[in-house]
Amino acid sequence: MLIAAAHVMVVTLLIAGSQLGGWKLAVVISLAYFGAVTALPQLETWYFLADRTVDPRLLPRLFLMGVPPAFLFVPFSVWVLGKGRSQIHPEVAPWGAFRVCHWLKRALPLAMLYAVLYWMAGYFIAWQNPQLREFYGQPGPVEPFLSHTFRTLRDAPLFWVFQLIRGMLWVACATPIVYGSRWGPVTTAALVALFFSLPQNLMLLLPNPLMPWASVRLTHLVETASSSFVFGILVAWVLAGFPKPRRRE
Repeated sequence: MLIAAAHVMVVTLLIAGSQLGGWKLAVVISLAYFGAVTALPQLETWYFLADRTVDPRLLPRLFLMGVPPAFLFVPFSVWVLGKGRSQIHPEVAPWGAFRVCHWLKRALPLAMLYAVLYWMAGYFIAWQNPQLREFYGQPGPVEPFLSHTFRTLRDAPLFWVFQLIRGMLWVACATPIVYGSRWGPVTTAALVALFFSLPQNLMLLLPNPLMPWASVRLTHLVETASSSFVFGILVAWVLAGFPKPRRRE
């Protein structure tokens, strides 16, 4: 019930805070919700757990299970909350001023920042737990930060590429939220931070066979919720430079 309530709260705020309406609102929120709550976390499941606890037959189902909440519940919520009709005249819609090149100038630095935040939180929060290191096949004393970082750069360069791609996708999920927000920058930043940190990470409270050790799950909960919350604030702040739609008189 707690997890369901968190999802309902976040979806409600995403819909209520948007200047969009109708099918456009349903589409952008559904895609953003599926990306942030299902696709991005399960990409990490594939990367880290595919050779440990995740059966190859289960992996695609982890993605499919997020389809009904995103593409049925979100449009239903748009209708229930009374935003089934377009809220902005097409001539002043926020996407009219959108330029991919401008977005990339913001998204690329944010993706690099995401990789840094991810690595710092992973080392200083998650990697300090000896049970977590054992779960991922690296028992024993924790390696110093710099040597651990340089060894990963040398031995697993694709890890950094993977995290940069995930960083870009996180920014993409936040873009329709920030770009179409009818609220001020502080409220919008808080909304994106909640969106990035709350729904997907609360699932770690529940025992599951993919991550059976409670210590590992709860450590990851603290790690990912805190770093995602901070990253959400930074993304909203950087993307706030986009032009806003003018309200129709």
